[in-house]
Amino acid sequence: MSADAARARGARELADEPARRRIREDLRTTLVVEAAAGTGKTTALVSRIVAVLRKAPEEGGGTLDRIVAVTFTEKAAGEMKLRLRAEIERARGDAASGPAERARLDEALAHLEAARIGTIHSFCADLLREWPVEARVDPLFQVAAADQAEALFDQAFDAWFQRTLNDPPEGVRRILRRRPRDGAQGPRDLLRSAAWRLAEHRDFTRPWRRDPFDRERAIDELLDRLAALADLGAEADREGDYLAQSLRNIERYLAELRRREEVTGGRDHDGLEAELGELARWKEWRWKGSGKAFGADLSRAEVLAQRDRVKVELDAVLTAASADLAACLSRELRPPIEAYDALKARAGKLDFLDLLLCARNLLRSSRAVREELNLRFSHLFVDEFQDTDPLQAEILLLLAADDPAETDWTRARPVPGKLFVVGDPKQSIYRFRRAEVALYEATKARLVACGASVLYLSTSFRSAPSIQDAVNAAFAPLMQGGSGEGAASQARYVALEPFRDDPVGQPTVIALPVPRPYGDFGKISDFRVRQSIPDAVGAFVHHLIHGGRGAAGGRRWTVTERERPGQRVPLEARHICLLFKRFQTFGEDATRAYVRALEARRIPHVLVGGRSFHDREEVMAVRSALLAVEWPDDELSVYATLRGPLFALTDDVLLLYRDRFHRLHPLAQPDGGALDLAVEGGARPLSEVAEALAVLGRLHRGRNRRPIADTIGGLLDETRAHAGIAIWPTGEQALANVLRVMDLGRRFEAGGATSFRAFVERLEADAERGEVAEAPVVEEGTEGVRIMTVHRAKGLEFPVVILADPASPAVHQHPSRHVDPELGLWAEPLAGCVPAELVERRDEVLRRDREEAVRLAYVAATRARELLVVPAVGDARPGDGSSDGWLDVLHPVLYPAPRDRRSARRCEDLGCPPFGTDTVLERPARCEADERDAVAPGEHAPMAGSHRAVWWDPSTLDLDREPEAGLRQQRILQADASGAGATAGAGA
Repeated sequence: MSADAARARGARELADEPARRRIREDLRTTLVVEAAAGTGKTTALVSRIVAVLRKAPEEGGGTLDRIVAVTFTEKAAGEMKLRLRAEIERARGDAASGPAERARLDEALAHLEAARIGTIHSFCADLLREWPVEARVDPLFQVAAADQAEALFDQAFDAWFQRTLNDPPEGVRRILRRRPRDGAQGPRDLLRSAAWRLAEHRDFTRPWRRDPFDRERAIDELLDRLAALADLGAEADREGDYLAQSLRNIERYLAELRRREEVTGGRDHDGLEAELGELARWKEWRWKGSGKAFGADLSRAEVLAQRDRVKVELDAVLTAASADLAACLSRELRPPIEAYDALKARAGKLDFLDLLLCARNLLRSSRAVREELNLRFSHLFVDEFQDTDPLQAEILLLLAADDPAETDWTRARPVPGKLFVVGDPKQSIYRFRRAEVALYEATKARLVACGASVLYLSTSFRSAPSIQDAVNAAFAPLMQGGSGEGAASQARYVALEPFRDDPVGQPTVIALPVPRPYGDFGKISDFRVRQSIPDAVGAFVHHLIHGGRGAAGGRRWTVTERERPGQRVPLEARHICLLFKRFQTFGEDATRAYVRALEARRIPHVLVGGRSFHDREEVMAVRSALLAVEWPDDELSVYATLRGPLFALTDDVLLLYRDRFHRLHPLAQPDGGALDLAVEGGARPLSEVAEALAVLGRLHRGRNRRPIADTIGGLLDETRAHAGIAIWPTGEQALANVLRVMDLGRRFEAGGATSFRAFVERLEADAERGEVAEAPVVEEGTEGVRIMTVHRAKGLEFPVVILADPASPAVHQHPSRHVDPELGLWAEPLAGCVPAELVERRDEVLRRDREEAVRLAYVAATRARELLVVPAVGDARPGDGSSDGWLDVLHPVLYPAPRDRRSARRCEDLGCPPFGTDTVLERPARCEADERDAVAPGEHAPMAGSHRAVWWDPSTLDLDREPEAGLRQQRILQADASGAGATAGAGA
């Protein structure tokens, strides 16, 4: 509910009403508004725009054609236009509006569609089209979408890579010697990814430092140290001693190395560099053995100390080699980036970074343009200012400057009242897109120094008060702003103020216990947590939707919806959202187990985005079919298509056909007589194979004479796949994914490509990399539990939010990136190699990574309106350092004090089933903990906050439900007595 809606209902004055009033009335002051989650920041921004439109220029007002509003996404821009129209119409009917104000609002309403409300990229594109000569761009340039830009880059990289293989430079040569681990990228893909990362940050021009490093000498001396260490293995008293085994493994490696060098006649330092990286990851470095004595004259402590010293030296050599290689690659990968720029210029394309760079350069270089734009635009409104990167900030502040002669944005002084920015540094989670809290705070400080005022919006209309209390208690201690070195790298917390009431008779904060958190050795294991919690989440969602019924059959679990905040409705699947930190954890799809748990319980769901798109059965089936259409000689793809869900032919039929006619080829059909003879001989299914091959043959012959989407549509029509896929257990999601492949074909053609083969190759390349162009999976109105990342959910809200994958680490052990806009330096790992600038600032960068992890958890927790569900381990002791999951920051607002862990209040009055006495379902025999150590199921007062948290009892959940694939299809087909349904889409 917005602030205006609250006032319309006669609600009490909001705690932040003075700030909201000033936003509407103080039009001659530059304002920086920090709006906490759910406080209606977009409403505040729109109210400011309407206030400007109501007033004459001499009163601080302006007309719509002189206003620019910048949003983060095109969707947000569209929503802002709709809200602006509604607010203008409301203001026109306001009795306080005089004739002059109404006339100005009528004028604004008549020209609303021409309003400059959009993303910063679309605004920059408009500027470049207006001044192409001054900006030195093609007057007819087109904006390359992300997938089109990557396709051009791939073309440039492939050509460079083929040339480079003839005589690879040092850095490339060293990378080519590295072997992929556990399905990781190979050397070529590592180089491609590294080059693309450099291309995305090519505006940071400072070269990475390459310190003097004698790699060959360092490796030779390290091998000597390893040999001396390995010799100690012979001194061991016991053959089976674990410490001795670790030393003998090193000796075996060195012996194999010596044999290779004798054969080759020299030492391969490139290969050794890669091998030493593998050696450093050996688990044997942690083997210690037992007993004080190691050998006759050696103590175990002495051997361990020497081994530790060698390991430290090994890590130091690898760190130096990594920094050396990173600097080397950053120079050697410039040619494909230059080739990429050349291809874009030849094609008349600009990517998103080009738009910002060219617009910034235009404003820097042309005083005439600055003067024109400063006069043209009277007001600039910026939404989501915490997500602004250095280029965007420079463009906006140059446009707002009071002196057109100023070219340095850090010295630009905005015209009073011209600039209005709204954001929330607590929700700054896009450091990987250049947005830094430090940049936000520095820019805010500059604006304040120029006379701007900072206002805070704290009344949140979204979450129930107890959820707000939990959020305040969890994050206020962790967000204290910056101090000392790296000041202002963390946001300063502003507490959420309540507006609405808590729901009656339902909990608002639930700790969902992990049923089986223990590993084989009796310790809580992240691996077991990942295995156990998805099924618990699926069972809990099933309980929320189907199990929480009263005696009369009515549902106890009810929620309110954003459109109808005053009316409670029964909770449905569409009201629930599962939020993940990321969809990939340690290279695995983190969502797959959750999807299976929902599917096993027939709960509709929608996976929004994610890299598992290409791993879905229906998408793989379509990709195989498209391969068969393009390459009919590829018998493996043809077989996969015929055997897959689109045609669903059996192996015995396909084998019989191939035995009779020798080939499965869409263009090599048997003559009618041979086929008729085979059918007459009792092999009628052979005609089905022939018909399926004929379908592929027809599509092959017409593929280059019709749009790509038509070919895909023809495949689906011929196989009646729409009807078949729609009755799969997850038919809605599966059908949406198939239609998305068609949409990808349309987008590919819209980018200027017309070759069906090029589209199929692009689809296969994306599948190998696990990439897919951004697109909505289904329409927003589709029923089903949403499965999203926190980044995708930013700006959204849901009645019920369940935070998933609790074992996902808060931060990685390696620093992410170091950015210094003033120096023009962007340093991040390339192909696994960490540059020296990042190594030197490791602690600082890791601190900033952890600060961002806190903000990410804040964004996740503040998406919930009625119910926040957080997985937890009943036996865990928060704060003991045993875990570092991304949700650990919420533990103080979930766990009771140690003395109160067994003191739970029964909560059947909150719609919960009768609970037992334990929140851990299974403990292994070797486990030292028991029920007395666990948090008891029931309602607790957590260590932090004044709210109450309910700990669920996992024994009340319907766990271990097996998927029932096929039953839904069987029921639907059996219900069709005529048999028509049994043939429609049977193949699918």
